[in-house]
Amino acid sequence: MTRAEDIKKHIEKEKQDGKYHKQIRIEENATGFGYEKLFQEYLTDIVSEVWVEDPYIRTVHQLYNFLRFCEMLVKGPCKVKTIHLVTSYEAGSGRNQQLSGLEEIQQSLRSYGVTLNIEFSSSIHDREIRFNNGWMIKIGRGLDYFKKPQSRFSIGYCDLDLRPCHETTVDVFHTKHTKKM
Repeated sequence: MTRAEDIKKHIEKEKQDGKYHKQIRIEENATGFGYEKLFQEYLTDIVSEVWVEDPYIRTVHQLYNFLRFCEMLVKGPCKVKTIHLVTSYEAGSGRNQQLSGLEEIQQSLRSYGVTLNIEFSSSIHDREIRFNNGWMIKIGRGLDYFKKPQSRFSIGYCDLDLRPCHETTVDVFHTKHTKKM
């Protein structure tokens, strides 16, 4: 029991020092990995700004994933005022739907006092989410790690904790101990 307490104290100190690295492996078809499960631990009350780099916020289901992520931020405990999104353009006729969906999310966030800044990049590939408290989360599949629901009326359609996932890896770092090259 004493050893467990010592390990817990050591991990807490590593987190405070910013030397913490956590890797979560989400197995194929695993459930219980909604956004709150992955991010809540790092969303302290000082978080006011969030950066999302994900090239795949383009199709309807990806826009819904981003919307659900924004809803989690609005619910707190953080006090998010600004979200920066860098994504890529959808090709062809889907571009209008992408732009329209992002504009609707932007307007909806505005009614909660949150500004959504959107930037498009044709060269973006990697996916990462950063909070202004120094935490950085890299998800191999970005926000789109959930499988398509069986139907609109199947369990997991609304509650992402109940939705099966694609296999992916989540890495959590603190920017205090990452080197920019």
